[in-house]
Amino acid sequence: MLGPVRSRLIETLSGRSDRIPSWVLRLEDGEDEGFFAPGSAPWVVHGGMPTLVAGVRALLLQALHPGALAGVREHSRYREDPLGRLAGTIQWIHTVTFGSRGQAVASSEMVKTLHRAVVGTYVDGHGTSRPYSANDPDLAAWVHVAFTDAFLTAHENWGSPIPGGADGYVAEWAKAGELMGVQDPPRTAAELRERIDAATDAGELRGGPEVEEIVRFIRRAPLSPVLRPSYRIVFRAAVSTLEPRHRRMLGLPERDRVPVHAATGLVLRGAGVLLGERTQAELSARRRLARLAGR
Repeated sequence: MLGPVRSRLIETLSGRSDRIPSWVLRLEDGEDEGFFAPGSAPWVVHGGMPTLVAGVRALLLQALHPGALAGVREHSRYREDPLGRLAGTIQWIHTVTFGSRGQAVASSEMVKTLHRAVVGTYVDGHGTSRPYSANDPDLAAWVHVAFTDAFLTAHENWGSPIPGGADGYVAEWAKAGELMGVQDPPRTAAELRERIDAATDAGELRGGPEVEEIVRFIRRAPLSPVLRPSYRIVFRAAVSTLEPRHRRMLGLPERDRVPVHAATGLVLRGAGVLLGERTQAELSARRRLARLAGR
């Protein structure tokens, strides 16, 4: 009975279920230890099941920046190939986290190359038309802080203790921001949340019909029927961790009448049983490290 569910879950996260993606296998071939050590904060956070909640939360928070939203709406095939976009994001996260330094840099450069075509104009939170580029440092900074806050918050709610605590994760993952062109990424959890508050207080974020359209798509993601009941819980879990004012901008209720924390824990534990204690990316990284240690 669990076989079809496991296959659909793996296919959703990696793009296919019949074999391990080639990029995962290549993580075994790197020639150095990478930017992050085994047992580091990024290894723990990005190797855990709370990432399922974090990914949804990151999309919701990123959508509140009209520049980021315009890039997705105008240049992404998220409707035609949403799982392909998800798989590409997971590839970058896991390559930077578990890969060698060379692989992490190459993966980030590839993403930035793809982003060169993501340009246009958007109306900011003050009603002013502005140009945007996905590689613009300010826009890259928002994507980075939204990502970091989402993964940290989800892990704090449903994950194991983080080595070095919240500050340890934010400080280490700042390297990923630098690889993506972010200037002076936050180094502490307090600074991370101060930057999100500053963007919100300055009116840089906004809701509206276009945001609510994206929210409806994320809420009803085109998943296999066997995954939809669990995904509904994951979506509500992501929403439950957002600030009330961000929920209002997204057109979502400020409070969920149905407690979701315990139910989310059950869903994530079930996902852990299906996927295994360690990701395939981490296993490839550990084989690389064992090979390097044996030289």
